Amino acid sequence: MTVTLADVAARARVSPATVSRVLNGNYPVASSTRERVLRAVDDLDYVLNGPASSLAAATSDLVGILVNDIADPFFGIMAGAAQSEIGGPGDGSGRGGGEKLAVVCNTGGSPERELTYLTLLQRQRAAAVVLTGGALEDPAHQAAMAAKLARLADAGTRIVFCGRPPLPDTDAVTAALAFDNRGGARRLTEHLIGLGHRRIGYVAGPLERTTTRHRLEGHREAMKAAGLYGDEERVTVHGPYDRGSGYDATLELLRRESEVTAVVAANDTVALGACAAVRDLGLRIPEDVSVAGFDDLPFSVDAVPALTTVRLPLFEAGARAGRLAMGKETPPPGGIATVAAELMERGSTAAPAR
Repeated sequence: MTVTLADVAARARVSPATVSRVLNGNYPVASSTRERVLRAVDDLDYVLNGPASSLAAATSDLVGILVNDIADPFFGIMAGAAQSEIGGPGDGSGRGGGEKLAVVCNTGGSPERELTYLTLLQRQRAAAVVLTGGALEDPAHQAAMAAKLARLADAGTRIVFCGRPPLPDTDAVTAALAFDNRGGARRLTEHLIGLGHRRIGYVAGPLERTTTRHRLEGHREAMKAAGLYGDEERVTVHGPYDRGSGYDATLELLRRESEVTAVVAANDTVALGACAAVRDLGLRIPEDVSVAGFDDLPFSVDAVPALTTVRLPLFEAGARAGRLAMGKETPPPGGIATVAAELMERGSTAAPAR
């Protein structure tokens, strides 16, 4: 049964005119009233501009690309590559017949904003949604995501994950391209162990993120296999995926444990902060402390010394996600594909001098 404007008004205990004002944004409404209306819209799954069921099930020329931080090259590369496939033939004419308008939605890592964007894209009857990067490992959020994605899929929206593992207990996702974060991290730590490092510090990402857990698990698997796993919590510090976190965490690691001869960073941006911290302590890279990153972002090869890292094919994965979102490519068997990670050995790692 189609939800009407009057249904929303009754649920929010306001007039239909007030609901219309809130949704159109063309008239001032008290913040408490606005929140009540939007909550009713969300609870009833009201689709804006779709009063008829046939219209509500149709899709528009809009495609949403959700990213945690558009300023982070990790997300910017994937979003740009996806957009290049979504935009059509690229001749600028807009007459090819297959063009879509790709809109990048920056969540700032907020689970609430992630759900809000999905609601907004549903109201606009988006043709497809691409969700990039790791997911929050919170059961309540996962359940809310599954419900929201199911509604989108039921309305005809294609849903593609890029760099994100499949969501449990849902078949709403067209395809999930999951990076081999665990395998890449394991190979990176094996490389350091092979150079002779025995005390390795780890600057991890935020807790409860799939990317954080998988990369940390890969690192610890390699340490255990080499018989080096012990008080790993002492040489592990969590923080945001940014340079400042890498700097502060590395200072903390080297304060806690002076025997650390290598630092593995959650990503390349964090690794830059780690390098700065090592230098500010009067130590040399890699002679005194080796530093390694993850992702192989464009700047990593230009760092001094060039950064040993794990390459993820971000552009290729983003472009494939765009093709899947547009129906240009057949989804992988079972809807899931693992994207390989490759070790890039450079000058920031070497055998320990002590």
